[in-house]
Order: sequence, then structure tokens, then C-alpha cells
Amino acid sequence: MIVVAGEALIDLVPQGPGALAGLKPALGGGPYNTAVALGRLGSPTAFCSRTSLDAFGEALLDGLREAGVDVSTVQRGTEPTTLAVATIGTDGSAAYSFYVDGTADRLFAAPAELPAGTRAVSFGTCSLVLEPGATAYENLLHASAARGVFTALDPNIRAGLIPDADAYRARFKSWLPSVSLLKLSEEDALWLGGTPREWLATGPSAVVVTHGGDGLTLFTRDGAVVPAPGEKVDVVDTIGAGDTVNAALLHGLATLDALSPEALAGLGVEDWTRLLRFAARAAAITCSRAGAQPPYASELGEL
Repeated sequence: MIVVAGEALIDLVPQGPGALAGLKPALGGGPYNTAVALGRLGSPTAFCSRTSLDAFGEALLDGLREAGVDVSTVQRGTEPTTLAVATIGTDGSAAYSFYVDGTADRLFAAPAELPAGTRAVSFGTCSLVLEPGATAYENLLHASAARGVFTALDPNIRAGLIPDADAYRARFKSWLPSVSLLKLSEEDALWLGGTPREWLATGPSAVVVTHGGDGLTLFTRDGAVVPAPGEKVDVVDTIGAGDTVNAALLHGLATLDALSPEALAGLGVEDWTRLLRFAARAAAITCSRAGAQPPYASELGEL
């Protein structure tokens, strides 16, 4: 079982040029997209979050169930669902404005225990920024690592939500001793101001940096650097692409029985190359369709 912990929200996505071009609601949130992608790939997955009792919250849960994701650890509340308004650039890239005051996911409380058979827990995005939930997710991260559970972190920086950049960067560094796998975009890396080597020295066994359409690069503690090219595709938009990479990496590591720091360190260049190329294929399919619509296992073939 892979548990994904973090926010679920509604993306309002324009259907044409202009800020108000037929905004269409879509299910989203980085952790939510990761959970759906894992479910579609066939990995036993549970979602750990707090969602609203409103119509959006019900739709979010329905989307998880349709992907085969266990929602028994999802908390509920009467507060409204978080909204994110997307702006799509000419290259398909997405930027977001968030409406988060008083929303349900901010009031997440860390559970006393995770589902039986949990092998890994994935964290990231807005849920690690917005209090008081951010502290609850942070505590769950440290507690999971202390129990020997494999942990993955995708910070997925949303700078507009971060009131104190230096404080967030310091907090990010405090998470790393509890992180097994760090995945982030090159834009995230630039904003955070660190390097893979610096991060590896403080905790993670591996760091994967994504480069958009140009692919991914793996960095490991033993000094290995493994690049993988991107898959060429006609990009509709990039919503959910990074989340799909996150899910594909976790799914692949589970398939390789490598969801532990020790097993991760034992993977060779050939294993990592297969895994990175698998993640690149998955992300390319997501980019080829509107919104966060990650692929099913049948669309990708074997790892």
C-alpha cells in the first residue's frame, strides 16, 4: 500500500484564450493527482487528507474511488473546498491563483496510524504550506520515517502561497532527514536555492529532477548521475505532469521491490534508466490531454 498525504482541490481551467474563457472545474491538487495516477497504474493506494462535504468534495472522492484508491483515511468537514484558478501559457505550462481561506483541507489532523501494509507515504505541494494542516502533515512525515516507512517528497513550489520564502526554505531542509526519495522540478530547485548533492548529504537516498519536455535526471548518494530523455508529444497542457512522474516513480519502485532506502541504494543504472523512461512516458501521456488525466497501466505497458 502506498499512502498519498496532501490536499485535494478543484482546478478552474480556462477552455480558451483569456482569463475567463469558459472556466471548467477539474479535480486536482498535487497529492490528489498523484493518488489517482497511482491507482490507474494499479498500485494499491490510499489517500490521506481532509475534504469538504460540499459537492466538490463529493466529486473529489468519487474520482479517487473510480481510480481504485482507498478513501477510508480521508477526513471530512463542512468548510468549502479549496479552489485553484489555472492560467495556461502558450507552451502549455500552467500557473495558479489559489482561494484557500477557511477551506476544509487546511484543518487536516495527522492520523494515529496509517493503513495496514503501508510501504510508502508521499507528501508535497500546498499541504506543506498552509497551516494548521502543514504542521500535521510535517509531523506525519517525521513519524512515518521514524517507523521505517519509505517517504517521498515533491515540494511542487507554489510561491504565491508562501508568505516567507526564507522560512519555507529552512523548513524544507528540516524535512530532508526524514525523506527517502526527493523529486522536484528544476524550477523548484532554482527557487529553493540548493543542489541535489547538498540535499543528498542531509537525508534522501535519491533525488530526481525533472526538466519538462527534456526529461529527468537522477542523482544518488554514491555519485551516480542518470539522465533520461523526455518523450516527444503534442502538449495540450502540463497540468498534472509532475504528479504523474511522482506516481510513476513510486509505482516503479514498488514493482522493483525497492521501497526502502537500502533497496533504493541497490538499484543499478539500468534499473534507474528503465524507471525514469517509464516516468517520462507517463508524463508525456498526461501532457497530451487536457487537465490532470494520468494514464492507465494499459496505456504504458511494462516498466
